Amino acid sequence: MNRLKNKVAVVYGNGGVGAAIAKAFAKEGATVYLAGRTSTKIKAIADDILADGGKIETAILDTLDETAVENHMAAIIKKSGKIDITFNAIGLPQTSTQGIALTELSTEQYILPITTYNQSHFITAKAAAKRMVKQKSGVIMMHIPNPSRISQPFIGGMPSTWAGIEALCRSISVEYGSLGVRSVCLLTTAIPETPLIDEVFEIHGKAHNTDYDQFRAVMESMTHRKRLTSLEELINTALFAASDEGSAITGTAINLTAGMIVN
Repeated sequence: MNRLKNKVAVVYGNGGVGAAIAKAFAKEGATVYLAGRTSTKIKAIADDILADGGKIETAILDTLDETAVENHMAAIIKKSGKIDITFNAIGLPQTSTQGIALTELSTEQYILPITTYNQSHFITAKAAAKRMVKQKSGVIMMHIPNPSRISQPFIGGMPSTWAGIEALCRSISVEYGSLGVRSVCLLTTAIPETPLIDEVFEIHGKAHNTDYDQFRAVMESMTHRKRLTSLEELINTALFAASDEGSAITGTAINLTAGMIVN
């Protein structure tokens, strides 16, 4: 219960993954600073953590606003004196970016996730890395689904989006690893427990002339164990990688795709 005792963690995003990571980090002893754009979701997450005895502070934040991210990070450093972990778990609605053939996709629809996700990850990673270099320690964490390695029909700019984030992870490590900064990507399949994947599977069911359950079954069949990454599996790996036990892990993606992608 204390794998992250005395750690200071910033989690960006109040969706399914962000909420789960924030709760898990707090349960393991970290002081969590949760930043997102939806006040009702942030409050609900914070209420759960506080009720469980955890420590959390929240902020409404647009991670595409570099000045706001910098100011938020500076305030955390002023209060806590350090930053040990960041986890960017932002998300976008996928209705207008997936489920559409490339030749029918507008340039704006293709570029939107690439620019949004990569800009957000760069801004938040940059803000963290500058502080972590000074303290000579810290880990920057990112979550990337399987399209970073394998392309599937009707997913628009998402393969380029996730591949770009994975490349950023490597770049951070090669430049700052010798200064104590680690960067880790968690590579998963779609995670069925998250609301965003409900939306994505509905979209792809229609695009493939099938339904949610049939499309999910196809995705499950692509793994060796015939089931997708669970939220618990993502959380457990994130806790290990964020803790001192994972100190050798940097500049890489931890493969949790259950064989969908074979290294």
